[in-house]
Amino acid sequence: MKPVFVYLFLFLASAANVSAQTSTSTMLTRQQLRDSLAVASEQLSYHPDSLDLRLRKAGWNLQLEQWQYAHDEYDYVLRREPYNLAALFYRAFVNEKQQRYKFARLDYENLLSIVPDHFEARLGLALLNDKDNRYTDAINQINLLVMQHPDNAVAYAARAGMEVERKMYAPAEYDYGKAIELAPSNIDYLLSRANVRIIMKRKAEARDDLDRMVRLGVSRASLVDWYRKCR
Repeated sequence: MKPVFVYLFLFLASAANVSAQTSTSTMLTRQQLRDSLAVASEQLSYHPDSLDLRLRKAGWNLQLEQWQYAHDEYDYVLRREPYNLAALFYRAFVNEKQQRYKFARLDYENLLSIVPDHFEARLGLALLNDKDNRYTDAINQINLLVMQHPDNAVAYAARAGMEVERKMYAPAEYDYGKAIELAPSNIDYLLSRANVRIIMKRKAEARDDLDRMVRLGVSRASLVDWYRKCR
């Protein structure tokens, strides 16, 4: 089951609101994004040495999924500021999108050498290792993330997702439970725990999770198939 990993991907894609990076709403249309990119590019033509402008332009490239253009801008910034946290984080993300996993890993590791408890970088590294079939490294990183951030629901949900992939259902149920304690209204966590409980043949408890989702505003009709699994 992958829903929580979809959620975590979206979390990473918008994570680390580092000061030099654009924070514009994701509701902008592609034309508006292109217009903003054009403005940033024009400003950069007058101030080619401005790292702030390059990061801003890279942010628009990122939102437009222009991975190589964004990569080039982050390269430029990091040649001049090797420890720029925004550039390291987002270049790691871009490297991953380009399936350059070795280089993405290096960027995450370099960032973590500067800020060992950087949440998004540690999470990104754990998920990257999992995607790259480095399962032991992935578990080690996600365990460290939970230790460093015991009050963060995303950390527990990420670990639960990895445990489900490995069919470690009891630990996964526990971790989803911790995530729900910290984020009681999160629908993704409740549905993920319901799925684990169904797999474990604990259908009454799974139904409780579905009922809780309904109380939180989810349409019961949209959960018909899930309720059917709980019979």
